[in-house]
Amino acid sequence: MVDYSKWKDIEISDDEDETHPNIDTPSLFRWRHKARVERMEEQKKEREEYLRAKEQNERKLREARRKLQESEKNGVENLTELKCVLKDLEEEAENLRKKDFELQKKEKVTPWNVDTISHSGFSKTVINKAPPRKKDDEESEEERVNKMQEFIKENKENLKRYGMLHKYDDSKLFLQEHPHLVSENTANYLVIWCIDLQVEGKSDLMEHVAHQCICMQYILELSKQLDVDPRACVPSFFSRIQVADPEYKKSFEDELLGFKERVRKRAREKIDEAIREAEEEERKKRLGPGGLDPVEVFESLPPEMKKCFESENIGMLQEVIAKMPEEEACYHMKRCVDSGMWIPDAAKKKDDEGVAGNEESKIEEVADEGDAKKADDSAAR
Repeated sequence: MVDYSKWKDIEISDDEDETHPNIDTPSLFRWRHKARVERMEEQKKEREEYLRAKEQNERKLREARRKLQESEKNGVENLTELKCVLKDLEEEAENLRKKDFELQKKEKVTPWNVDTISHSGFSKTVINKAPPRKKDDEESEEERVNKMQEFIKENKENLKRYGMLHKYDDSKLFLQEHPHLVSENTANYLVIWCIDLQVEGKSDLMEHVAHQCICMQYILELSKQLDVDPRACVPSFFSRIQVADPEYKKSFEDELLGFKERVRKRAREKIDEAIREAEEEERKKRLGPGGLDPVEVFESLPPEMKKCFESENIGMLQEVIAKMPEEEACYHMKRCVDSGMWIPDAAKKKDDEGVAGNEESKIEEVADEGDAKKADDSAAR
């Protein structure tokens, strides 16, 4: 049995070509990359904060010891305060040493990747003659999409069965019985399924499938780093995760929590996108002959004109138009025409549209009468 413990969990490199293009342009790569970068930045920040605190503590310790020695030489009677300060600083130094130990343990269980793995002094690992990992770099994007669609069509039932499994032993046995499922296509399908479940509001089921998805991704990433067929990594991964120490399991759980949060975020984005698309589609359906939205035009009208359209009071509308400045009246009436709220050529359509044409001709008459009334008022002035 090969001991893979020294490899821990090696994260995939930042190569977009290694990710199937059918994952939402390509969200799977972005999520993996973003999660790894954020985790590394957080660890770097923790280490930098520790180093600053350690340097500051050491400086204060040196100063406190110097003052205590000078006070003892000068025969100062009351040294209690200086000794208390020194004691507090020594306790702080001990806490910092514990913090350093915790950081080292956390860094030890962090999955390796191309940015953190060593390039020198690398020990030799002998692997039993496992088949090499299949290369698909030469496939075109269209070929990959078609290949994944065909894969899902042929294996959808088994993919869902794997996603619903709960125990590690059951998952291991199922993948050994269906080795063709150990592939990037399975991981991609599970990611899409998780997002769809979250969009549908099935959060509990999403979290269950997310666990299975992370297991598959760990297997694939180890396979890519060792350059062996993913099927050869199935027994090793499940043996490793079942007997893992608390730190390793915590690292796995942290990766799972991060993945679920990214799924929730993407689901919210998809819901918002769907709402925006529906609103835009509805808005396009409302557009008038001039390309304006009647809802937007109505909201931009003066309050007096709004009341006229709300009450459908033609007489009131005539009076409002007559009282308004000519330039302002033309501006609003043109927008009403472009949005379909006002139909200026209704009279011409009278013969073709029957009763509807008669009603529209009345609207046209309103505009004409409003203009005439405005002209009379101007003449009177």
